[in-house]
Amino acid sequence: MTRQRLRVLTLLALLGLLVWLADLGFSSAVEDEDYYMQELLTRDQDNQVQTLEKPVASIPDRHEHPSQNSGKKVPKGKAESSRQTDKTPADEKSVKTANKKTEKSKKSTLKTPNSIPEAEGQVNLVKEECPPMGLETLKIDDFQLHASTIKRYGLGAHRGRLNIQAGLYEDDLYDGAWCAGRDDPLQWFEVDARRLTKFTGVITQGRSSLWSSDWVTSYKVMVSNDSHTWITLKNGSEDLIFLANREKEIPVRNIFPVPVVARYIRVNPNSWFPIGSICMRVEILGCPMPDPNNYYHRRNEVITTDDLDFRHHSYKEMRQLMKVVNEMCPNITRIYNIGKSHGGLKLYAIEITDNPGEHEVGEPEFRYTAGSHGNEVLGRELILLLMQFMCLEYLSGNQRVRHLVEETRIHLLPSVNPDGYEKAFEAGSELSGWSLGRWSNDGIDIHHNFPDLNSILWEAEAKKWIPRKMLNHHVAIPEWYLTKNASVAVETRALIAWMEKISFVLGGNLQGGELVVTFPYDKTRSQGVTREPTSTPDDHVFRWLAFSYASTHRLMTDANRRVCHTEDFAKEDGTINGASWHTAAGSLNDFSYLHTNCFELSMYVGCDKFPHESELPEEWENNRESLLVFMEQVHRGIKGVVRDLQGRPIANATISVEGISHDVCTAADGDYWRLLNPGEYRVTARAEGYSLSTKKCEVGYEMGATRCDFVIGRTNLARIKEIMAKFNKQPMKIPVRRLQAQRSRERRLGTS
Repeated sequence: MTRQRLRVLTLLALLGLLVWLADLGFSSAVEDEDYYMQELLTRDQDNQVQTLEKPVASIPDRHEHPSQNSGKKVPKGKAESSRQTDKTPADEKSVKTANKKTEKSKKSTLKTPNSIPEAEGQVNLVKEECPPMGLETLKIDDFQLHASTIKRYGLGAHRGRLNIQAGLYEDDLYDGAWCAGRDDPLQWFEVDARRLTKFTGVITQGRSSLWSSDWVTSYKVMVSNDSHTWITLKNGSEDLIFLANREKEIPVRNIFPVPVVARYIRVNPNSWFPIGSICMRVEILGCPMPDPNNYYHRRNEVITTDDLDFRHHSYKEMRQLMKVVNEMCPNITRIYNIGKSHGGLKLYAIEITDNPGEHEVGEPEFRYTAGSHGNEVLGRELILLLMQFMCLEYLSGNQRVRHLVEETRIHLLPSVNPDGYEKAFEAGSELSGWSLGRWSNDGIDIHHNFPDLNSILWEAEAKKWIPRKMLNHHVAIPEWYLTKNASVAVETRALIAWMEKISFVLGGNLQGGELVVTFPYDKTRSQGVTREPTSTPDDHVFRWLAFSYASTHRLMTDANRRVCHTEDFAKEDGTINGASWHTAAGSLNDFSYLHTNCFELSMYVGCDKFPHESELPEEWENNRESLLVFMEQVHRGIKGVVRDLQGRPIANATISVEGISHDVCTAADGDYWRLLNPGEYRVTARAEGYSLSTKKCEVGYEMGATRCDFVIGRTNLARIKEIMAKFNKQPMKIPVRRLQAQRSRERRLGTS
């Protein structure tokens, strides 16, 4: 009996095993390899698990050139909004619209992986799209990137970041992509998310290079929880093939038909440009899964407490936001425009001060500008955030902000090149690439479109014309530059008119693509030299101003941070002389210093020119203190008023500091500001027709400019000219030679 029972149990066990094996044959082989990988090919929709069943287009031949339009534009805000979701497809069911006015029946349609709905009625199968994980913004560090093989160190996995740039001369340290050591379908590029992550897509580029043409034309995607067992995303029973790039610069985004949850993700090149190699720059779209115990995530998380509008704004939205701020703080703000862009968009600025629209004697003028390169949008959003922040903090009684507003006239111009921005905004944060929207509508780089006054000044110095024939400041704009046929952008002309109208003391233009502050000169003094330290007479002041921003930035001076592209600026405390980096004639910084009183610097505020919307709160925290500290530097040095003996202000009087071969001039009300580092200085005030006056002025370490006023009287010659002009009598001006010849003739006649 016992044996029979044992046989029955054995038969039942064998029968159960056969049933289990039969079930296993109909299930995915993946499920046998890793229980947790069941999550990878499913998603939760309305508390039900749905799997991918419909076919997706693939590339059959490994070297076939894809025919997809990799440069297709994305609807506005699509790429940058992590909160935007597609409408849920419903077979034979009606879906109410947001305004509840109409009902439409929509059928599920499955598109190619990289396709994006652009017309009404097209519905993407994907319900959500996660933001970038941070390969471009460096949130993903080098230790999280791996590859099957590498061609050399400079083309290692750590270089496979979206939009990373190679140097002019490629070397073994800083090249422009990950490149496999062998060209075969077994190569892969891997990202370790360090925690379970919902992956929703991949963005790829080719290699950044002036000399090579390398890019991947199609690839597969694999995921894993342990880096040993790998699952390839499937199209039914076939491997899912994603179409990639058609050239090396335009990014191509592929959204997974079904989000997958895993820790590791690999991009496995399937085909590549026939006469090139396997080279890629990559960004991964992914949402970290909730894990309160993840120490790494909590340690690196940056949270802002400021209640601001953290999103990318179109031109129309920018105007609306400025109007909202103006309505919230009407007593300290004023909106105006300095001109129009090539496309007819007004260049709006907002003024923040206690008496908007008026220049107060003794109150310095400060400016922030951004967006001269339209695709470098982080600076634009930082200025819009600063505008909101100052209004809200002023209303809440923040003493630091109140002091800035009451003692400074602040001008914020968020978008110098709105035409270029609209192009980049249309493509989206990850798809605009490195250059789309950089230039004005007529193809001009606005930041380097100013007249080259450096060459004029240096030639005059070489001929020893200074100060006899030419001054060392307020160098005149050459006549050819002012002609209608000159290649000058209308935005540049508007900026120049604005700079000549307002006597700015200090300015910063926010740019992107790096983490560094640059200061003049931007052009090398030696001809034909691309890099050479070229300092201004105010080099020590510029270095302090640059350091004041960089040192208070959360990342710029961090010696442990990874370089953005090819330069390790952290070794130089996050600052550099512009000409030491790369020479550039006609820059805004050099023009501002040589043609006006304003000291201008460039702040490169982030490695990513166009960060995803989700990155804006952290970028604001990175730059907020720096933006405030730099504004406060406008009150460092000396200031005062130059008057005559009757107490009347003297405009255009020259203020000279002994030992510094660069002067400034007084404004229309006779007031001036001279930025100086702490120390004792011998300062002279002079004006045409007036005697000069010299005094010692001491600059302390505490914040606040030292008051140093001057009273100068008319010279005797000037008074004589005034008296004679008053009575319509002009003094005779007889040339010396003519007078000597006349006297000689008189002597000869007398002798005869």
